[in-house]
Amino acid sequence: MLMIDKALTENRKYWLWVTSLLLVVLAGSLCYVLQLIRGLAVTGLSRDVSWGLYIAQFTFFVGVAASAVMVVLPCYLHDYQQFGRITLLGELLAVTAVTMCILFIFVDLGQPARVFNIVLHPQPQSVMFWDMIALGGYLLMNAVIAAVTLTAQREHVPVPGWIKPVIIVSIPWAISIHTVTAFLYSGLPGRSYWLTATLAPRFLASAFASGPALLILLCLALHRLAGFDAGREAIQKLAVIVTYATAINIFFILAEVFTAFYSEIPAHKEHFEYLFIGLNGDRHLVPWMWLSVLLSWIALALLLVLKWRTNMRLLVVACVCIFLSIWLDKGLGLMVGGMVPSPLGAVTRYLPTLPESTIVLGIWAIGALMITVFYKITLSVWKEN
Repeated sequence: MLMIDKALTENRKYWLWVTSLLLVVLAGSLCYVLQLIRGLAVTGLSRDVSWGLYIAQFTFFVGVAASAVMVVLPCYLHDYQQFGRITLLGELLAVTAVTMCILFIFVDLGQPARVFNIVLHPQPQSVMFWDMIALGGYLLMNAVIAAVTLTAQREHVPVPGWIKPVIIVSIPWAISIHTVTAFLYSGLPGRSYWLTATLAPRFLASAFASGPALLILLCLALHRLAGFDAGREAIQKLAVIVTYATAINIFFILAEVFTAFYSEIPAHKEHFEYLFIGLNGDRHLVPWMWLSVLLSWIALALLLVLKWRTNMRLLVVACVCIFLSIWLDKGLGLMVGGMVPSPLGAVTRYLPTLPESTIVLGIWAIGALMITVFYKITLSVWKEN
């Protein structure tokens, strides 16, 4: 059973929140209808910047989805029982994130019927074909795992044994979805900013920082709003994971900066100059990229000091800083910085339009609505038990 009835019984604040999200979804849907009528001309995309805010959000949320492995692996392979309850929350977060990824791809296509080209005319030599397989398989596995686990808890029966192999397979599959996504970029020889072997490990490091940071924030929000206690030890273990992943992510970025500027290869160096200094008078991304750097270093400082990391208020600040920093880096700088300057050296300013931004907010609202319903059902089952 879907247990949807458990999401329909709540107080006025809950319904105010849900109604607000539905209004944002409606606004995004109306803008998407406009895009269907007028085409991608309503966006800020152009010949030189063909991937923008849509694909940037797709890339970011693939990382959020992949990060579920950081609670699944300790819980199921190492029997770390402190992650027992938040593992299900992580899997539901993964289902939501993959759904949002699919929606971002869907709106980026312009004409939705084009999605059938991959199905009707599969090309195994195409990385996009394997990305579809990876995302679809990961969504199915996490949905099945979460549904079976929650149903077993509701009916007070053990989780069936056949689900364990599915869980084991989902662990390397989680790594694959972000690795394949990185290969979509690093396999393009004309885009020097993405043409690096460290892009895949950098994607994974940033994912293992931003995803658990978001999960910590969600657990603490549930504690404040619904009285859910994930356990202090579980939260602190997640914080340690975020600390190491953040440090590794910063190291990879610094390694790329060193390689670009020490080698003085113009094609590689110009992308960093565009993002952090400005190029040909275009400096509109410079403040945002330096803000990303500042937030990442603030978060790392707060997490490295044990006294600060164990302070829940400072931990919230650190997690918010990490989430925003990586969103600015992957959800803005990575995409635009890889497209500008173009392989021919053209510097084309990209600014998302109002309809484009509204569609993105609509998909974010769909994700927030899914998380709200999923977590409401889950907490209702746990309270009954």
